[in-house]
Amino acid sequence: MNPDDTELIDLAVAGDRTALSSLLEYYGPIVTRQVDGRIGRRWQGMLEADDVMQVTYLEAFLQIDRLAGRDGATFEGWVARIADHNLRDAIRELRAKKRPDPTRRIRSVSGGDSSLTLLNLLGVTYSTPSQHAARDEYGSTIDSALSKLPEDYRTVVKLYDLESKTAEEVANAMKRSIGAVYMLRMRAHDLLKGLLGPASDFFSDSA
Repeated sequence: MNPDDTELIDLAVAGDRTALSSLLEYYGPIVTRQVDGRIGRRWQGMLEADDVMQVTYLEAFLQIDRLAGRDGATFEGWVARIADHNLRDAIRELRAKKRPDPTRRIRSVSGGDSSLTLLNLLGVTYSTPSQHAARDEYGSTIDSALSKLPEDYRTVVKLYDLESKTAEEVANAMKRSIGAVYMLRMRAHDLLKGLLGPASDFFSDSA
């Protein structure tokens, strides 16, 4: 890259998506090669470096305002750390017999209970002694939060968590690998936890 790295990074941190795309176009392949070398034979076919990088690029766009350094080496290291985190998360889930703990799985049931169970899974408190949300509020709460997520995150939560499709079915529907589905789901859950916040932010007081 040329000495304009600092200028591009400044623009990217300020919200210039074209500048960030240019940086990722240059540094992305470098990080991709690193990731590719860390995927063992056991996981090949279920996970590829491109899967990790697709999620990493999305995370980069969501988190670029947190980047502190303004040089190419710092930027490359930042992208590499995001990719490493994504790779470790994907392999951890794949080790768990290619699906999360069955006790944490959301089952498709009538009456909006899948939305309620998702709130439980995310650790959101949806009821207090002085406040109780009507069941139909659960669905609208989830829908409101999901609408703020990037499309891939929104899709994986809807298909996997709310419609109880298998990881294989979600992967086929999204044309992604199973490893990518797990990465997207984990990042989506992280964002949902931040968006939902305390129950009082979403649920009406019916006491």
